[in-house]
Formats: sequence, structure tokens, C-alpha cells
Amino acid sequence: MSTKIFCDIADLNLIKKFNKKKIVKGFTTNPSLMRKAGATDYKSYSKQILRICRNKPISFEVFADDLNSMVDQGIKISNWGRNVYVKVPVVNSKNQFTGKVIKKLNNQNIKLNITAVYTSKQTQKILKQINKKTKVIISIFAGRAGDTGKDPVPEFVKSLKIAKRFRNVEILWASVREPYNYIQAKQIGCHIITIPPSIIDKIQNFGKSFNQLTTETVKAFLLDSKKSKFKI
Repeated sequence: MSTKIFCDIADLNLIKKFNKKKIVKGFTTNPSLMRKAGATDYKSYSKQILRICRNKPISFEVFADDLNSMVDQGIKISNWGRNVYVKVPVVNSKNQFTGKVIKKLNNQNIKLNITAVYTSKQTQKILKQINKKTKVIISIFAGRAGDTGKDPVPEFVKSLKIAKRFRNVEILWASVREPYNYIQAKQIGCHIITIPPSIIDKIQNFGKSFNQLTTETVKAFLLDSKKSKFKI
């Protein structure tokens, strides 16, 4: 099984660029990326994205914090396009599990991307709320776990194992920190990895030998020393 690459971005120009790349199979966004991209009207900005990205799957996140409003927003977002996944955080800001939201939207055959997941226990709780037909992505935040000194891989391995009986469920490696994360995701059989544009560019350059890297590194140091006219 090959691991699909999604692009994690909300910038319109970058979506235009990366939508043309065969390596990119879909897109993910979140409220922080939307804000960074300059969005002021969430719905109209999302519609602009959908005019560019018509066929590849794309996730738009709810930003309500109470469960009933999450459901309402999820239904509205799902109607924006056939390729839309509704992104729902696994808990709200009060640490309440959003199982009710997941179950209601899933029962209406709305494609979901459950986000901000860190553990296989959370994956297990999500799986108890869903059917075995409607598509569900479970996004586990590897990079943020790694930032705190925790190894995220065991949680992925357990999540992949318990999700195996759900053919409609895909496990996604989120919060990428370096190109090598793509190799890690492939090695454990992750279905999807969502990657920022700068790292996708680096992945396309995979294949350089250590000898090449050594020479390039030394040349770069030499060039910078010349530019700065260093003397000892």
C-alpha cells in the first residue's frame, strides 16, 4: 500500500501550484492556516479554494466549541462540495469528547476528518461512534507529540491495527516536521500523510547520495565564508 500525500495549506496561490502536482492527492486546512492565509470570511474563502480544488479531497474544520453548533457547522460545510471532508476535533476546548458530533454527522453519511488525535485510545473511542461505510480520516499529530519528547509511532501502529476492520477508515500522519516523516509513515503503513508545501518540495528531491550531500554542504559553507569575506 502506498501512503498518499496531502498538502497542508490554505494559501490560494500555493493550492493552485500544488493542485497541479501528481504527487499531491488531496489537501487539508485548519482555522490557523486559514487565518495565516488572510481569510476573513471562512465560507467565501473556502469556496474560493473549492473553485481551484474541484476533484481532490479537501478538509475544512468546524470552529464551534459546543457540540450542537459543531454538528450544525459540519452539515453546512459538507454541502460545499462532494470532495469535502468535515474536520472535527476529537475534543472541544473543555476536553469534552466529540463522539456525539462524530456519530451524528457520520450517520448522515458526511465524510469526516477527526483531528487533534494523539493516542490509540482516542482512535478506539472514535471507531465506536462510526459505521463501516462512510469515509473517515483519523489525523494523529506526530510532530507535536515528538515536540514533547514522546515517540508517536507506537500510537500509530496500535491505531492502524484496531482500524483494520474498518475499510472506510484511513489513518493520517499529521504535523510533519521533516521529509523523513514520509518514510516513517510509509514504513508503518499509514494511509495518508499531510505535509506543508516546503517539505513536499524536499520529498520530490529524494534520492541524493551521502557523497552528494557532503559535497553540497561543504560547498555551501565555503560560499558563505567567501561572501562574508572571512579572514583568520
